[in-house]
Amino acid sequence: MHVLVTGGTGHIGSYIIPELIAAGHEVTGLARSDKSAAALIALGAKVRRGDISELEGLKVAAADADGVIHVAHRQDLLPTGGIDAVAAAELQIMLAYGEALAGSGKPLVVSGSIGGPGWEKLGRPATEEDPSLPGGDAYKGTLRVRNIVETTVIGLAERGVRSSIVRIPTIAHSTTDVAFLPLLIGLAKEKGVIGYPGEGANRWPAVHARDLAILFRLALEKGEAGKYWHGVESEGIRFREIAEAIGSRLGVPAVSIPADVLMLPGYFGFLANLVTLDLPASNLITRQTLGWKPVQPGLLEDLDNGHYFPAG
Repeated sequence: MHVLVTGGTGHIGSYIIPELIAAGHEVTGLARSDKSAAALIALGAKVRRGDISELEGLKVAAADADGVIHVAHRQDLLPTGGIDAVAAAELQIMLAYGEALAGSGKPLVVSGSIGGPGWEKLGRPATEEDPSLPGGDAYKGTLRVRNIVETTVIGLAERGVRSSIVRIPTIAHSTTDVAFLPLLIGLAKEKGVIGYPGEGANRWPAVHARDLAILFRLALEKGEAGKYWHGVESEGIRFREIAEAIGSRLGVPAVSIPADVLMLPGYFGFLANLVTLDLPASNLITRQTLGWKPVQPGLLEDLDNGHYFPAG
């Protein structure tokens, strides 16, 4: 299969491309700079110059491919327009894919998110059968506003696109991780303690980036249209356990940040709303349907491998 991958030089994309090539697929990555083009070539992909903001070019690239994996995000819009601008731009990208792929039966696999405000009301681990919660104007300025992107992708199944969403947890760990876990570690180094909200009983799922890459490949190859897939190792790890694991490796104490001061300027800063979320999620349907089985080290085991805590 000839696969177009967007975001191929990012954290997750840089694992997806080698995984696809190893499975015999031909990969073309979208690159907007010479640096990105060189990185794609180093991963073994062909290069197509362009940008996800250039919708007409993106439609042509998608139509030329046998399938699309989209893990790029318009993060460039965050400083000026916030998450609302990002969601609005990404919605237009998904609609462009719909125009390019309608009636083709080709696969379109797009990255989504595990959980978010509102899922805690389920009272149980979220499953792949739980649809994205409605967004709309009431949720402007929150991560939930991006849910329109996920529901639009799922809706493309009715237009003859084999579209699906791979839901990704906040923690996708690996030797090249530059996202949330390094933020927590950096915060602990700065403060001299590692905090957790309240009792720290809220659960966070995680996944290794290599296992996630396999899931994207399986969803591309045999995922049904209009489905959600859960890229999680297990239902979740209690936040206190994550904090204590980081603290033990840094030699700093893990301490509770009381709920009544959590939202005040202090330890977590802009992360305060995020760290309180309870996001347990099941991967049972994903494993049974796609045959996916995480084989890489789990989060706590990966913290023992040293790459998150280099000497010195």
